[in-house]
Amino acid sequence: MSPERYQRIRQVLDKRQTDLTVCLENVHKPHNVSAVVRTCDAVGIHRVHTVWEEKYQFRRGTAMGSQQWVRQTNHENIGDAMGALKGQGMQVLVTHLSDTAVDFRDVDYTKPTAILFGQEKYGATDEAIALADQDIVIPMMGMVQSLNVSVAAALVLYEAQRQRTIAGMYNEQHLPEAECQALAFENGYPRLFKLCQRKGLPFPPINALGEVDANDSWWKEMQITPLEAKALSQQEG
Repeated sequence: MSPERYQRIRQVLDKRQTDLTVCLENVHKPHNVSAVVRTCDAVGIHRVHTVWEEKYQFRRGTAMGSQQWVRQTNHENIGDAMGALKGQGMQVLVTHLSDTAVDFRDVDYTKPTAILFGQEKYGATDEAIALADQDIVIPMMGMVQSLNVSVAAALVLYEAQRQRTIAGMYNEQHLPEAECQALAFENGYPRLFKLCQRKGLPFPPINALGEVDANDSWWKEMQITPLEAKALSQQEG
C-alpha cells in the first residue's frame, strides 16, 4: 500500500460518524440496498443495521455495495434492532406519514441518530413505527406520496451531513484507533488480511507510510517476509 493510498484511507476513516446510522427493515431489492449503503459511505456512516423477515432472508448479505467500507449488523427482528440502537443512546427516526410527523429538516441530527427506512412497497411495520421516537416526512408537492427508498435515504442523510458539518463533527476522529488500523490493514493488504484471519493472528499496526509495522515473530508466524508482503501489496494495487 502506497503512502498516498494509506493517507486517503485515513482521511475517510477519520471522518466516520459512529453515532449516525440507518436501519433497513425488509428493504430487499438489491439495487436499493446497494444505493443506500453507497450513500451511507458518502456521508461517513460507519455501520448500517438491517432486519429481514423470513421471506426476505434470501437477500441477506447481497448487494451491500460499499460493504468493504461500511459495516453491517443484521438483527433477527425489529425489536432487537430498536433495542440495540436505543441502547447506544440513539434517537430513532422513521420515515412515516402521520399526524405527528415532522419535516425531516426540522430534526437535530447532531444528536446520536438512527434513521429507519421500511420495505419498498409497504414502508415500516407497525411495530417499528410504535418503537421509533419520531416520525419524519419528506414534503411532497406532486401526485406521488413517497420517493424511492434510496432517494429518500439520500435526502435525509445529506441533511444530517449538512448539520454535522456545520457543527464541526467531521473534524474529529470518532472511530477507535485500533479499528482504523484494522480497516486500513483489511483494505490495504486484503491477501495478508485473509491469511492473518486464517491463522488467527492479531492484526498488525500500519505506520504513517502505509507499511505493515509488525515484529519478527509475527512475520515468522505468517510465514511471509516484509519484502514479499510489499510485492503482494503492489500486485493488489
